[in-house]
Amino acid sequence: MNISQSVIRFGAVAAIAATFAAGGAVVVSRADDAPPAGDPVNGKRLYLADGCFECHGRAGQGGRFNYQTPALAQIALPVDSFTAFLREAPNDMPSFSEQVLSDKDAADIHAFLSSLPGPRDAKDIPILNN
Repeated sequence: MNISQSVIRFGAVAAIAATFAAGGAVVVSRADDAPPAGDPVNGKRLYLADGCFECHGRAGQGGRFNYQTPALAQIALPVDSFTAFLREAPNDMPSFSEQVLSDKDAADIHAFLSSLPGPRDAKDIPILNN
């Protein structure tokens, strides 16, 4: 488990505890409530149409905007965490409400980013080995 997953899980546990303390009910999702499967072809279309490439690069390689923007190829975030991140994006990144970008669209973008090859190892780049 990485730090992001730990923070998300801790946040979920804290929210459930706060709900119980306030006397509210908790809805627990079942395993079959999995996020929608993504379509990488539509994800690429959305990634380009929504302008994600302007900061994160056409191949999800990252770049520079007002600061270093993260590489997204071979994204490590689970699709539900990715969607939550899109809903309340930090810094200069725009947030995408569900009315603007559906959960299915977010899953499609996630599938596209997961399909990208990611960075190559320096030893696999011939010019760097001369």
